[in-house]
Amino acid sequence: MENLLSRLSGILAYDSAHPMLFNTGLFLILFSFFMLVYQAVRRHRTLKMLLVIAFSLYFYYKSGSWCVLILCGVAVSDWLLGLWLGAAKADGLRRGIVALNVCVNVGMLVYFKYFNMLADAFGSIVGRTFDPLEVLLPAGISFFTFRSISYVVDVYRGELAPCRSFLDYFFFLTFFPPLLAGPVVRAKDMLPQIKENPSATPAMISEGLFLIMTGLVKKVVIADYISGNFVDRIFDNPSLYTGFENLMGAVGFTIQLYCDFSGYSDMAIGLALLLGYRFKENFAAPFKAQSPTEFWRRWHISLSTWLRDYLYIPLGGNRKGRFRAYFNQFITMVIGGLWHGASVMYIIWGAYHGMLLVVHKSIKRVWKLPEAMKGRPEVRLFNMLVTFTLIVIGFTFFRAPDLETVGAMATQIFTDFHASVAPQFVEGYLLIVLALTVGLVAHLTPRRWTTGASEAYVAMPMVWQALLLSAIIFLVIQARQSELVPFIYLQY
Repeated sequence: MENLLSRLSGILAYDSAHPMLFNTGLFLILFSFFMLVYQAVRRHRTLKMLLVIAFSLYFYYKSGSWCVLILCGVAVSDWLLGLWLGAAKADGLRRGIVALNVCVNVGMLVYFKYFNMLADAFGSIVGRTFDPLEVLLPAGISFFTFRSISYVVDVYRGELAPCRSFLDYFFFLTFFPPLLAGPVVRAKDMLPQIKENPSATPAMISEGLFLIMTGLVKKVVIADYISGNFVDRIFDNPSLYTGFENLMGAVGFTIQLYCDFSGYSDMAIGLALLLGYRFKENFAAPFKAQSPTEFWRRWHISLSTWLRDYLYIPLGGNRKGRFRAYFNQFITMVIGGLWHGASVMYIIWGAYHGMLLVVHKSIKRVWKLPEAMKGRPEVRLFNMLVTFTLIVIGFTFFRAPDLETVGAMATQIFTDFHASVAPQFVEGYLLIVLALTVGLVAHLTPRRWTTGASEAYVAMPMVWQALLLSAIIFLVIQARQSELVPFIYLQY
């Protein structure tokens, strides 16, 4: 009995090598027990909220250990600043409160994510070498600090009343589905739902289960398989492979990242639906985009709209002339790249996308495609292929550890392509090709097909829903790698 308790304690305690993620068996078991209790107390608002908060804090503890105290501290700080802001009348004081909130949250990001990079840069300027500090990066800090900033800014703008209930705000900031990797849920979208004390309808539960299933398939069956069996090998040593294989590796990572990240978003949105809360869509078939501008309207929508509303517009947006608008857009994307981490590769990736947006808008000003041509299938296909190619190039910088790797891949592609290896590639990597094809084709199917599949699942009798869910879980277990593959965006 003592050994059993010791083993159970080891499983439930924080383990940096084994975080509790949506795609783990431990989460499935604990969430199932949590849902049983949740259903029993769902009519008692305070009990329900305390239960969700407790599970959310434990969920975060399993991924971040003592960093759960930082999350709690941010919640207390936000709530107090929001009340102070609501009571303040002088505009100077109100601006100061917003500045304090931004400084606290950005200061945490700078320390935890960028301190070593800044110290190294300062050292190179003054001619000294600094030993890097072992700074533990709190899980999901980039996401919950953005939610924190948007709350205080929205209160300042008058778009949201200060949250009087600490329990409501604590629930919002710690709510576990979007906590680690988004979507970036805003207080003005969720606090009204919390106040209404919603209950999940049968249709919401079915829709949530459908999203969780699709998210699991995207993550485990497609993204993890592509990553472990092909993409990582290419990026680890591109010189060992032909240009054709390097090109497929770059395309593979683009599909992997989409399936991994949108899979997390699907699961987060689905889990929230099971609890009665609805989030906005975070991905809208981004590879269907016909321009870089449209891509950012479809990719990681919650982040791109956050950057627009809380960075691009405050910088001046397009209100101060065309060239200032171009600069604002470019610098917003650079900061968006830096948001991902302390690496020059992320800055290059952000600058690359900023350049694409500026070039696209500049071209649109001087060359307008005739209306009769815009809807033609061949024009739309050409635009999609060009945009997808540009996106793949950008994500090569995003994934590669350094510029040498990008250079090695480009050298292989342009000097040692060997298209003749394509048949052998398909034969040797048949399952990889199949996974890539399924990931891309499923992505490019008409939206009405996905909507129709979701509605068909919702309309199924409960028995058939349970059977399909069981089949998907079985498929995921069979496809799962021997080692847990974390979600890519957990590091951000």
